[in-house]
Amino acid sequence: MKTNYLFPNRYKKLGWLLFIPGIILGIVYLIYQSDISLFDNKVFAIAEQAIFSDTTFFSISENNVLDEISSILIIVGALLIAFSKEKSEDEFISKIRLDSLVWATYINYAILILAIIFVYDMPFFWGLVFNMFTLLVFFLVRFNWVLYISKNQISDEE
Repeated sequence: MKTNYLFPNRYKKLGWLLFIPGIILGIVYLIYQSDISLFDNKVFAIAEQAIFSDTTFFSISENNVLDEISSILIIVGALLIAFSKEKSEDEFISKIRLDSLVWATYINYAILILAIIFVYDMPFFWGLVFNMFTLLVFFLVRFNWVLYISKNQISDEE
């Protein structure tokens, strides 16, 4: 099976090197929020609106970029982990990959629908923020779990 859309296997290590610090920085951000002034920077904003003020476009703004850094590290790292070839990529692994992606999409959007129905205001906003990452996380968990189970079944049969 041709897998031109997958990264080479060596990118998986790079993915973990980005993903783990991204998770740690994300947790630090959730705990301390903007108390860490090291990450306060002037940034270019295409659109910005502070609470109770007008929207400004194409401006320079002061912002704590810790959440942006951690989000980018998590997303890029998870993409590299999820879509890097396995050492022995075959049709079975491709099927597991596809099934896991479909499963993760169903679960992700089921949770989103439940949040739309039952969660409101700022908790809903935070749910949307976390929803950016959950599709990839659900995929990674299921794909690696099914891969682990199938490898154990093969070794038990031998």
